[in-house]
Amino acid sequence: MKNSCKVVWFALAALSVVGAGCAKKVAVAPPPPLPPSTPAQATPASRPAQPQSRPAARSAPVQQAQAPRYPNAATRARIDELLARIQDAYFDYDRHSLRPDALKALEGDSSELRDILAQYPAYKLTIEGHCDERGSAEYNMALGDARAKAAKDYLVGVGIPSDQLKLVSYGKEKPVCEEHDEACWQKNRRVHIVAIAQAQ
Repeated sequence: MKNSCKVVWFALAALSVVGAGCAKKVAVAPPPPLPPSTPAQATPASRPAQPQSRPAARSAPVQQAQAPRYPNAATRARIDELLARIQDAYFDYDRHSLRPDALKALEGDSSELRDILAQYPAYKLTIEGHCDERGSAEYNMALGDARAKAAKDYLVGVGIPSDQLKLVSYGKEKPVCEEHDEACWQKNRRVHIVAIAQAQ
């Protein structure tokens, strides 16, 4: 009888150890399949970023196409009109400083001219310097250049880019009046602004 009890007791102990070992194995096996499903759900969230980048790439060529180098015919006509209204600036004898009336002449419509030229950086103007007939040709060439530079400095001061303003001196070679008196000489001591012809 004692031997049969021992056998039963060992049998029960063996079953409990085997059962405990099986329970541990079942509990460890299920967790590994869960992690792969999480990254698969996260990938669709990154797709909406692609449509946002496409419009930015399309807008760049449109901006480049809207920047012509030279103004069209209507804008060039407006520039010529403004230049005609900006009267010649006149100077005292043997002087190149701008008088108050010369400043007023340059001031007229120069702000609109500045705004137009800012849109067409390749479009340029020429500021011509002129003198009366008195003095040598060499002296008047230098004086005409100084007068043109004084006008350029003023226009750059109101915002017209310096590289869009070219200087030229004609000295006494291109008078608008050929009488030999002060009234005529005053008309010849001037600066005159013209648009440079552009090859289209």
